[in-house]
Amino acid sequence: MSPASTGASTTVGAAATVPFSDTPAADSRMTPGGPGYRRMSLALFLAGVATFALLYSTQALLPLISGEYGVAASEASWTVAAATGGLALFVLPMSALSERFGRRTVMTGSLAVAVTVGLLVPFAPSLGALVVLRAVQGAALAGLPASAQAYLAEEVRPKALVTAIGLFVAGNSVGGMSGRVITGWVAQEWGWRVAVGVIGVIAVGCAVAFRLLLPAPRHFTAGSLRPRILLGTVRDHLANPLLRRLYAIGALFMTVFGGVYTVIGYRLTGAPFGLPQGVIGSIFLVYLVGTVSASTAGRLVGRLGRRGALYLAGGTTAAGLLLSLAPVLPLVLLGLVLITAGFFAGHAVASSAVSKTATQGRAQASALYQSMYYIGSSVGSTVGATAFHAAGWSGTVEVGLLAVVGVVTITVLGSVAARRTLVAHAH
Repeated sequence: MSPASTGASTTVGAAATVPFSDTPAADSRMTPGGPGYRRMSLALFLAGVATFALLYSTQALLPLISGEYGVAASEASWTVAAATGGLALFVLPMSALSERFGRRTVMTGSLAVAVTVGLLVPFAPSLGALVVLRAVQGAALAGLPASAQAYLAEEVRPKALVTAIGLFVAGNSVGGMSGRVITGWVAQEWGWRVAVGVIGVIAVGCAVAFRLLLPAPRHFTAGSLRPRILLGTVRDHLANPLLRRLYAIGALFMTVFGGVYTVIGYRLTGAPFGLPQGVIGSIFLVYLVGTVSASTAGRLVGRLGRRGALYLAGGTTAAGLLLSLAPVLPLVLLGLVLITAGFFAGHAVASSAVSKTATQGRAQASALYQSMYYIGSSVGSTVGATAFHAAGWSGTVEVGLLAVVGVVTITVLGSVAARRTLVAHAH
């Protein structure tokens, strides 16, 4: 897609940039079927699995955590919000470290710390200690998302970038799904502490395989850690209207997703469903739908354009929210399928657009997106749980629908801005 057709800016701040070359003879970056591409894809897929499995390891277990500590959903939800909030706060500093020391180095260190904390989480003596450990774990994981997207933007040819990032996001969905399914069944037999311990062990295996598989970067150029330069780069990104819209879209999509999946366990354990913990964990198999929708986001953008794909993702998410209101389990499950498909498609489209738009300071551009994205998750978890406590499932759905309206509104504003740019260029 050209900038004219999408409204994308080809500048960061006021500095003009030179388009990437897609000529194979002049471009040594990886491409599907080429050397190293499969190893890279598998490595980052496993990193995505470990990241999401650890980050949301307590989400499916919230009813059990509430029962052990004698707290409401809004209090137990902090075990999720603390992790995503820690990630949101530290993703920008970690991205700065990746600009100086390299993407692979920072990702490896982040996973090492996160999996170590993951092995300590089962021994948390109180809810407060559990929340603190989860916050530390989220902060450690902050080195993964922005660094991974920057690595892909540097090492993969532009035409394959949406697909490559889609595979990384697909790894996220597999991690989120497998973590919740495994913890659900393990917790039903041995309790939530054993369940999160199992996730920690699985994440250790993913971290080791990631480090062994990921090819050494060939196109990385070390940057500076000077705060003035970092702040200048961040200021340039925030001055870009397209990037600001993409950041807001990522946050709003994640507000929906965080709210729905934080509260769904409470809804399904209560009337009229009364499902056991293992079955509730299996509900998260619908994440497989997200794996498919994220990995096919490139083709979706090719057919509909970026804004068309975002409209479709938002509409699909809204339809799922409305369906989930029905007191009939099959309709609730169908609603979750649509919510998951819409969310992962929208996330893959928005995050890949950030990587393509920012041609300088990519790690910071991706870090700002990830920061807003996980702030959206923290907001969705806490606000969604509070709304559920006040008004039941319909309250959580209302929060989600408001977020979807925000996505559509921002996308419309992007269309208007693109038309104005075309008119100005015509004159």
